[in-house]
Amino acid sequence: MKNPFRSVRIFAIETVDELKKASWPTMPELRDSTVIVVVAAVILGVFTSISDFSLYQFVDLFTKMVN
Repeated sequence: MKNPFRSVRIFAIETVDELKKASWPTMPELRDSTVIVVVAAVILGVFTSISDFSLYQFVDLFTKMVN
């Protein structure tokens, strides 16, 4: 029977080796990317809010006209 702890240890060692090979962003790159993501999220949130409000007003107006 195979020792499960050995498999976990091998997996952990291989994971650390792969992480050492990765290229990590510099601090300015990370900051710039974070700013872009936050700005995009805010723009998407505003767009979604405006769309939702507009659709609600349109449906409300239409239902008042039908009644």
